[in-house]
Amino acid sequence: MKFAYRFSGLLGTVYRRGNLSFTRDGSALVSPVGNRISLFDLKNNKCETLPLATRHNIMCVGLSPDGSLAILIDEEGAALLVSLIGKSVIHHFHFHKPVHSVCFSPDGKKFVITKDNVALMYHAPGRKREFNAFVLDKTYYGPYDETTCIDWTDDSKCFAVGSKDMSTWVFGAERWANLIYYSLGGHKDTIVACFFEENSLDLYTISQDGALCVWQCDTELDGLKPMLPKDEAKEKNKTKEDEEFIEESLGEEIRGKANPNEQESRDKVKYSRVAKYFFNKEGDFNNLTSAAYHKKAHLLVTGLASGIFHLHELPDFNLIHSLSISDQRIASISINCTGDWIAFGCSGLGQLLVWEWQSESYVLKQQGHFNSMVSLAYSPDGQYIVTGGDDGKVKVWNTSSSFCFVTFTEHTSGITAVTFTSSGYVILSASLDGTVRAFDLHRYRNFRTFTSPRPTQFSCLAVDSSGEIVSAGSQDSFEIFIWSMQSGRLLDVLSGHEGPISSLSFNPVKCVLASASWDKTVKLWDMLDSWRTKETLTLNSDVLVVAFRPDGKELAVASLNGQITFWDHENAMQTGSIEGRHDLQMGRKELDKITAKQSSKGKSFTTLCYSADGQSILAGGLSKFVCIYNVKEQILMKKFEISCNFSLDAMEEYLDRRKMTEFGSMALIDEGAGDEDGVAIPLPGVKRGDMSSRHFKPEIRVTCLQFSPTGRSWAATTTEGLLIYSLDSGLIFDPFELDVDVTPSNIHKILHQKEYTMAIIMAFKLNEKKLIQEVIEAIPSNEVDVVCSSLPDLYVEKVLEFLASAFEISCHLEFYLIWAHKLLMLHGQKLKTSCEWNIYNIKYALAISQQRGMKRLADTADEEDVDSDSDYIMQDVHKDNFSS
Repeated sequence: MKFAYRFSGLLGTVYRRGNLSFTRDGSALVSPVGNRISLFDLKNNKCETLPLATRHNIMCVGLSPDGSLAILIDEEGAALLVSLIGKSVIHHFHFHKPVHSVCFSPDGKKFVITKDNVALMYHAPGRKREFNAFVLDKTYYGPYDETTCIDWTDDSKCFAVGSKDMSTWVFGAERWANLIYYSLGGHKDTIVACFFEENSLDLYTISQDGALCVWQCDTELDGLKPMLPKDEAKEKNKTKEDEEFIEESLGEEIRGKANPNEQESRDKVKYSRVAKYFFNKEGDFNNLTSAAYHKKAHLLVTGLASGIFHLHELPDFNLIHSLSISDQRIASISINCTGDWIAFGCSGLGQLLVWEWQSESYVLKQQGHFNSMVSLAYSPDGQYIVTGGDDGKVKVWNTSSSFCFVTFTEHTSGITAVTFTSSGYVILSASLDGTVRAFDLHRYRNFRTFTSPRPTQFSCLAVDSSGEIVSAGSQDSFEIFIWSMQSGRLLDVLSGHEGPISSLSFNPVKCVLASASWDKTVKLWDMLDSWRTKETLTLNSDVLVVAFRPDGKELAVASLNGQITFWDHENAMQTGSIEGRHDLQMGRKELDKITAKQSSKGKSFTTLCYSADGQSILAGGLSKFVCIYNVKEQILMKKFEISCNFSLDAMEEYLDRRKMTEFGSMALIDEGAGDEDGVAIPLPGVKRGDMSSRHFKPEIRVTCLQFSPTGRSWAATTTEGLLIYSLDSGLIFDPFELDVDVTPSNIHKILHQKEYTMAIIMAFKLNEKKLIQEVIEAIPSNEVDVVCSSLPDLYVEKVLEFLASAFEISCHLEFYLIWAHKLLMLHGQKLKTSCEWNIYNIKYALAISQQRGMKRLADTADEEDVDSDSDYIMQDVHKDNFSS
């Protein structure tokens, strides 16, 4: 049994908080999900969660203009510099205070972050290795209150910063003689966003009360004059005088004044307000919470606290659309580079939408469980996962794309258990609303509802291997209800337990149902003998969960005292036990009075699952750890830490003395209650904010574990979402001309028989990268010439594509160069003709475009330019094709 399971993906949660960002090509969206980021490929309809995490929830994400780097900054100000190409962390940095926004300059040479009332400009990390990737260039002072937003001019000469003090500041990225800083007022509320016009210093500022100011600058970008050396010396002397009052100097400092005198503002850039517009013409207005602007399309998108968003055309402020996506606050908006797609994030519902505004259609519409997930189940083929949450929703997720493709909302209360039938086309769910429902995955409908004679809350669910008998345990009447799937009739009510039923499990092989209860017993019911109690197993503590081994010969039971016991249920004998209390390693909550070690004595495993081969068992509970045990040896094989996110409670093992005051823990002090995210809904008689609102940290816990039927992966529903751990990270089954005989074992057999050409062809038919690499590297170098000469033309290009990708990562460089050389020498002429065919196609397309261009152009000189340009392009295309 392998234990090299690695984090593979995060499902069930698509957005939490922070800013959304489109990638450079506009086809993918980067979304912060707790302390991780997910990459949504909108063209290929796939989602990938990067295998890296910050220590707290991510607050802001900055993407470099070339799309290769990202800066992730969490709530505490800790930053990660991430390579989006290699999907790895390059550098760690700490800003020591919460950061409000981060933005790269369009040329990619600088980036600005805002914290407190300061804007800090850093040299952007380059392509070469550096000891410190974050080198501070300048510190800009000006606003009196916290800074909120940043925007750059197109040529990276200046940037604007908005603030909570209702002012917007324009700063020069370099020391320009006629623009060092400029302060703009005119608003009566916090600045939400500021945007420069395309290739201009003209500015738009938007405030939280729904006001838009249009500012016109009397200077073009080309009119900015570099500062002369004499002036620079004067400026430096001024800053030195100011530095006497500061504890530490932060790079070069620029200190702005809100009201400079006439002498200082002489011969400087001047702004004038040319228009002011309001969004609240109807009178009833909610706070404006987010905005985005596309400079080329002149499209302004604004989101409100009520879930309504507006599309306006600037600078005339013409309304294009006004629509609502939910009744929750829109936390973030982003527009892609072409201006076609708009992304919206709602943190209240965990909702992510991508809307194509011209066709008025959704490109992406995803939402997680906005309350905690409680249960999950794999489909028999391992392609789908169904989850149930406290929000009463049943969602079905595709494991390869990570998207939810259907949501069932028929339940009116929290879901307690979900499962698939053996056919894989029916989902069953039990709920606290007193119903068990069956959903059809062909027609996506609730086709059967099972109820009890008296209203009761169902706490657990099980279906037999044939899919014909459905059972559910009651939380309040201590009974087990049995229904027929075919007729929907109640067949029997099993009574005998003296406490709430906590778990049910059908034997996969025999007609036996095991039921666990808080009355410290596990009862085995015989389906073939009038549902009579076959056996009663007595334990020392309340039983929380029960699970059969896949072969049906063993039963695992987890109880409240932290033990996992194994039973031979045929003879009612205990065959072994695991003391798992110490392995749980419970963390200490912020408000706990006792230590984590003392607290863990009362903790236990709440979910169990056997592996596909039955040799190991997964166990999880109120902890950040999932344990995997060897059943035969009864020892701990590995512990998986499911989260390192300290924004969750019960993560730290020891008390943090820095968070303790003479009055108790700082967690008891509700800082800034009612003023979160700048949205304050005042109650009558309340001076500031909503005093009834409260902040809380969700506690880290694992509610359900399930092994995939293939045994290659397992999933866990946790506070963070649905986590997938897999042996095959990024395995995509994409076969090519697949036959029945093409299997890994047959490929190894043919390779052993030294039929190398056949082995390569079969490996490419199966199209698994690791297998192809294994086959190619197993071929001796003296056989390469023979194999290359006998390869069919169709597979020559595929081998060359594989070699091109292998050169970047492989250490067998000379071996792969031999392959490339032999293939090009033997098949170069055929490849050349196919390249020429492509070139002729390109020539034809260019000729048609030239003809159309000639019709439009009246000037003959311009026509000659187009011809020369196209010839130049053709030469480049010709060179690129033959250089490869």
